[in-house]
Amino acid sequence: MLIAILPDGSLRILNASKADEGKYICQGVNIFGSAEIIASLSVKEPTRIELTPKRTELTVGESIVINCKAIHDPSLDVTFYWTLKGQPIDFDKEGGHFESIRASPPGPPGVVIVEEITESTATLSWSPATDNHSPISSYNLQARSPFSLGWQTVKTVPEVITGDMESAMAVDLNPWVEYEFRVVATNPIGTGDPSIPSRMIRTNEAVPKTAPSNVSGRSGRRHELVIAWEPVSEEFQNGEGFGYIVAFRPNGTRGWKEKMVTSSDASKFIYRDESVPPLTPFEVKVGVYNNKGDGPFSQIVVICSAEGEPTAAPIDVTATSVSVSEIFVVWKHVKESLGRPQGFEIGYWKDTEPEDSTETVRTRGNESFVMLTGLEGDTLYHLTVRAYNGAGYGPPSREVSATTKRHPPSEPPGNLRWEQQGSQVSLGWEPVRPLANESEVMGYKVFYRQEGHSKGQVIETQKPQAVVPLPESGVYIIEVRAYSEGGDGTASSQIRVPSYSV
Repeated sequence: MLIAILPDGSLRILNASKADEGKYICQGVNIFGSAEIIASLSVKEPTRIELTPKRTELTVGESIVINCKAIHDPSLDVTFYWTLKGQPIDFDKEGGHFESIRASPPGPPGVVIVEEITESTATLSWSPATDNHSPISSYNLQARSPFSLGWQTVKTVPEVITGDMESAMAVDLNPWVEYEFRVVATNPIGTGDPSIPSRMIRTNEAVPKTAPSNVSGRSGRRHELVIAWEPVSEEFQNGEGFGYIVAFRPNGTRGWKEKMVTSSDASKFIYRDESVPPLTPFEVKVGVYNNKGDGPFSQIVVICSAEGEPTAAPIDVTATSVSVSEIFVVWKHVKESLGRPQGFEIGYWKDTEPEDSTETVRTRGNESFVMLTGLEGDTLYHLTVRAYNGAGYGPPSREVSATTKRHPPSEPPGNLRWEQQGSQVSLGWEPVRPLANESEVMGYKVFYRQEGHSKGQVIETQKPQAVVPLPESGVYIIEVRAYSEGGDGTASSQIRVPSYSV
């Protein structure tokens, strides 16, 4: 944009664009005052011809449509003017043979008929679409199946379907798949609406061509060879009676042992042979078949027979009561060449309940300890530890026992009294006496914090008295609890003590 102010104060804008749209304000000022005007500028896109008439030859008596398409600003209408030999054409002249028409894209083609089906092709025919005053240049063939994302353009023979054709062959279809077809017409103006879909057809069966992928081994029990794969999608099974052929042989041998898996959804086969040692390498491949014949095998992979479940029980298991609701368990694992554990399972139950009511906690990896939580207080528990892996569980350890701590005292410290001495305060209270089923008092904890602060400090003492420092000015909130091996007891009533430290 180039801007210039003319001598009379006018504003000249050269090479205007849409970015120059908006309100412009002109203000004039002198010693007697000021005045202003507001002008709005709207910039329209230029009109241009996109589809131009072409030089055409025809025989006397024939009819022709000469196309002309213009692109213009959407806020404006466009009017077309036709001239012949420099003179405007009079479309209203009686007996004239000129007609002004406004083209639009073609209409939908007529009924689509499926005439011939093979395992990978379908021959289709349709009735022509209405051209809407602009000759149809081409047709596009689309298909839809249960496995496609909506309608998809398919390959055809011929590759380009011209506007004068009314049949074509869809190719590269999948065998034994249900399809619907539709046809879309295109002219120089644009692409029209699709036809009504054809009846649903199923292509013919064929021998499967897609082998399973991701063939691998899985964990299993001792003397088992577990073979897994990714199942072939129904879209590529190519017919009824689909299944898998699992072939395997010990590494270095010649003959293949084959097993049939008749389920099309199968993804695993387990071969068991008591004579197969753990971790024996096997060559494995998985093929496919259906009622039409055998398809390809996957690439050969080498996997090993299962090493089996752990065979040794953990040793040196100890259980230590930590609190009213926790027991800490420690053990040692006997290392072995086979049946390596993926973790350990701890089973525990109350002395007053049968062993079949066992609850379990699992660890993963090589951890050799665990904290059991959420237990009942003053309760005898029995427990065992055993290793596990993908093949199963190993034998349990010997049974050990531990009793959780008794509950802390429920009585709060009473008759809390205090005496302030400068920047500290002396506290005293009546001793707490636990009930018969509660833990003995081991001492007291004094909790204190400044008012408005969530974080505070703690002082421990074995006697029913303490001196609390109040280092900063403000109000301190103080409470006292008895503590025992079962944890902290009930809190005393709170007191609020002012401090005037500098």
